[in-house]
Amino acid sequence: MALNQRIKGVNAVDGLAALLGIAALAGVLWSPKLSNTVARATGSVKPVQISVDVRGVPAADPDRLLRDALQAGRTSIVIRNQPHGSVRLVQVQDITRKLVTLTPDGRVLTAVDPNRSIQGTLDARFILDGEATVSGSGVVMAGTNLKIGTPVELEGPQYRVNGTVSGVEIQ
Repeated sequence: MALNQRIKGVNAVDGLAALLGIAALAGVLWSPKLSNTVARATGSVKPVQISVDVRGVPAADPDRLLRDALQAGRTSIVIRNQPHGSVRLVQVQDITRKLVTLTPDGRVLTAVDPNRSIQGTLDARFILDGEATVSGSGVVMAGTNLKIGTPVELEGPQYRVNGTVSGVEIQ
């Protein structure tokens, strides 16, 4: 009988307050920062190096864009529309395609495409250092498996470009 009276004594406001308290506790326990801290403590978060290829991006001065990106030193990364945060930009390589021809005597000649400077397109490989969760299914960043071919978006102070992951190395 005492239990029935206690239950009857609980009103809707008390029940709502208890429900909000439980929800807040669950939010603290499953927060990304806490999950990241636990993952780091257990050793499942490891440093990774990611290569992202960006091809055919219109740019008035591609060389200046590459210099500015390197000077900033960091870039934000979005993986399949899921923001991951900022990663360190280690290197930017020019991967402009070359023209190739075969001469009648059998030699192969290569030359830089002269249209690149006229058209103003950017073809580059961004080398990024970051931290990711390493699991049995591979490298996971921003809750997404990061594999070769995964579309990503890189954003810096002067640019926002779409690219494709071309390499993932666990360090």
